[in-house]
Amino acid sequence: MNLAVRVFPWDQFGGAGTSQGATALADVVREIRRDAQREQQPCRTHTLRDRLHIQELAFTQPQHCRTWRERGRRWFRRTLQRHSFILWLGGNHLSVLPVLEELPPQTLVLQFDAHLDIHDFDDTLDTLSHGNYWRFLPQPRPSAIHLGHRDLFVPPEESRRYFTAVYSALDITTRLADVTADLQRQVSQASRVWIDIDVDVFDPALCPAVQHPLPFGLTSAAFWPLWQAVWSEKVLGVSLSEFDPGRDVRDQSLHMLGWFLEHLLLQAAQCQPMSAAEPEPSRRNDGTKPSG
Repeated sequence: MNLAVRVFPWDQFGGAGTSQGATALADVVREIRRDAQREQQPCRTHTLRDRLHIQELAFTQPQHCRTWRERGRRWFRRTLQRHSFILWLGGNHLSVLPVLEELPPQTLVLQFDAHLDIHDFDDTLDTLSHGNYWRFLPQPRPSAIHLGHRDLFVPPEESRRYFTAVYSALDITTRLADVTADLQRQVSQASRVWIDIDVDVFDPALCPAVQHPLPFGLTSAAFWPLWQAVWSEKVLGVSLSEFDPGRDVRDQSLHMLGWFLEHLLLQAAQCQPMSAAEPEPSRRNDGTKPSG
């Protein structure tokens, strides 16, 4: 089936500037698609020809912002009905909330993030934000495993209210074999898997273009064994958020994330057999823009 790329550049209620990150990564995907279509020599990206369907939701009118959550849920629900794999490119991490609310039952969420996003402290708003949105997920919440946090404030018993398991960056670095083995076991028991990546999970030396960088993040050596442990045909999709290009250093983060997205799409294409799926209509509803 076709691979759906959905661009949801929401960055309000915390994280202004990350909407440009979502659209910049969408441009990278469009370039990947153009290169695959133009290339005449045999190459791996030929598997992406005519299979990448890209749509971007616009937030250009006040009503778009007032109904952002409902629009996101409807959009994801429609996409889920038509595509076997979804790449959701979001602005701030709050842009993933509509996805989490619409995931099929029994989906295991694997969340890579420097923060636990369940904050409820004196300097944290008690209204919805990108730092506390797990608290606003309606019951029953999806089963979730958190990977890579460097949070020094949330007590362990509080994190266990929201996550089946929590592995800090320290846990991953010092007990990598144990963590990957546990992830493989959890994934084997799940019916479907959704992978959610907040790019501040990476060490700032690797990915500096984030608004709230924390030291001692995941390096390539730590991330790739985890990725291999969680990747399978069960993966329904991947969400990626919190890339802020205004904070990048010589496009270092953009290049890293662009390479990773191409790798991810190739993996997804290999898992999803080619089919005669009907092309998406050229008409764009609900404020979406053509893919270009």
